[in-house]
Amino acid sequence: MASKKLMNSVAGCADDALAGLVACNPNLQLLQGYRVVLRSDLDSLKGQVALLSGGGSGHEPAHAGFIGKGMLTGVIAGAVFTAPAVGSILAAIRTVAQVGTAGILLIVKNYTGDRLNFGLAREQARAEGIPVEMVVIGDDCAFTTVRKAGRRGLCGTVLIHKVAGALAEAGAGLKEITERVSVVAKAMGTLGVSLSFCSVPGSSKPTFNLAADEVELGLGIHGEAGVRRIKMATADQIVTLMLDHMTNSSSVSHVSVQSGSSVVLMVNNLGGLSVLELGIVADAAVRTLEGRGVKVARALVGTFMSSLEMPGLSLTLLLVDEPLLKLIDAETTASAWPNTPKVFVTGRKRTRAAPSRPSEAPDFTTEGTGPCCWAVRGPGAPPPAVLPAGLLSKRMALVLERVCTTLLDLEEYLNALDRVSGDGDCGTTHSRAARAIQEQLREGPPPASPAKMLSELSLLLLEKMGGSSGALYGLFLTAAAQPLKTSTDLPAWSAAMDAGLEAMKKYGKAAPGDRTMLDSLWAAGQELQALRHPNANLFHILTKAVESAEAAAQATKDMTAGAGRASYISSMKLDQPDPGAVAAAAILRAILEVLQNLESL
Repeated sequence: MASKKLMNSVAGCADDALAGLVACNPNLQLLQGYRVVLRSDLDSLKGQVALLSGGGSGHEPAHAGFIGKGMLTGVIAGAVFTAPAVGSILAAIRTVAQVGTAGILLIVKNYTGDRLNFGLAREQARAEGIPVEMVVIGDDCAFTTVRKAGRRGLCGTVLIHKVAGALAEAGAGLKEITERVSVVAKAMGTLGVSLSFCSVPGSSKPTFNLAADEVELGLGIHGEAGVRRIKMATADQIVTLMLDHMTNSSSVSHVSVQSGSSVVLMVNNLGGLSVLELGIVADAAVRTLEGRGVKVARALVGTFMSSLEMPGLSLTLLLVDEPLLKLIDAETTASAWPNTPKVFVTGRKRTRAAPSRPSEAPDFTTEGTGPCCWAVRGPGAPPPAVLPAGLLSKRMALVLERVCTTLLDLEEYLNALDRVSGDGDCGTTHSRAARAIQEQLREGPPPASPAKMLSELSLLLLEKMGGSSGALYGLFLTAAAQPLKTSTDLPAWSAAMDAGLEAMKKYGKAAPGDRTMLDSLWAAGQELQALRHPNANLFHILTKAVESAEAAAQATKDMTAGAGRASYISSMKLDQPDPGAVAAAAILRAILEVLQNLESL
């Protein structure tokens, strides 16, 4: 099924897109009556070589996004995936010639329609006495054997726009520019890969079909199928396969990149890939090239030449030396050219040492007197036993392990609850926290000091858990740790709970009854107030607190959301408990059960 398109009409989509570009860019003008975009300062180019390029629409920002000082003089656009008309190309040539330019270079991608139409316009212009040259760019690395049609023109063409533009801006003549870009074009290659198809406006069918577990390798930019289908793999594996294919010396279309080579790398979004995925691919490409001894001189990452909404990418490699790099680095006003640092990517230090942690003030508790070491106490019961720090640390580890196991078991259930009102990742977020805690426990036991343990947990969750849940738990634990720095008796644990809840309310802007995790914790906190009473029965109070938390979690299904993502869903009866509240209650239940088991030993 073809994807939806946001447009006014199929017939007018290319014109409307160009009109929008020009409307928002004062440096551009439309040529009246033609699908041509030109620099608005065209008259200033007298005595300078002009550069014209173009092709079918649907490749945005190519080609009009690369019009500007230091790049293209103008662009001729066709309909979607259709070569521009000869009349429009000729009109652009005449317009540019009439301002007194010193010749015109046509930069054309190697497709039959583009070659024919630009070639016909060139011949007619030359017959009129206009000095016009044409270079045909074929940078496709997909085919391993010679093809009569030659290599297709892909994203590498943008680099030719840049090199030619820098030469023209520096005052080079038409013959010199033509010869130099022809040499540069032979030192680059591009290969595309796609996860799915694109659909042409007005068409009811996709340009090709792919199975859910397949990836298309070596495709062009017009939605045509590639040269090979492979099984879906990781980004690292796909990038390695692409670079292997591009640099395989047995292929007639390979790029002669080897250890010691310096290259410009382009990671190009074909239109529908997320920026997140593009970054992952860029990292993989740089790592893989550097692992082979290749020096990445510049890395250009973004959307340069798309194929409508195709979820895919292309990699381009251009062999460079210092003179060529200066042309790549030359200034341009073209809106789609990235502002890339003019330094080598390879050899740059990419990490900075993390800040040292501040020294902590000493806190109370050398031996344990908190919930992990208290027995059930009734009126007249003897004072609590005091546990050695090592044993207390082991008991804390048991509590944390049970909490982690509980959260991992609840992952799918919490995700299902979260899909009702959120993005369906509550279980995943809590599982991420659980795995981070487990990893830390494998590295060593938790501190015997409750305040230090809560502080360390806070830092861990803030770093590893992510989402609003990570921030809220981090706030809760940071605040809860403060009262425990001076005492760890039962009233101090009640004060810790109160401090954590107040921090969550202050920064999370939620209140009891807003259908959030706070509902469960607040209910438990009210019961834990009883810990402040003399001769409080710890397990009786903890049991009531957990039961209240569980009841509050279930009650959230009848609440109207007042905070969190669910609050943005208007007039919706959620009918399910809040996943955060369910998770919080489950954590409290896990803590209680471990403490009960320890008490029975």
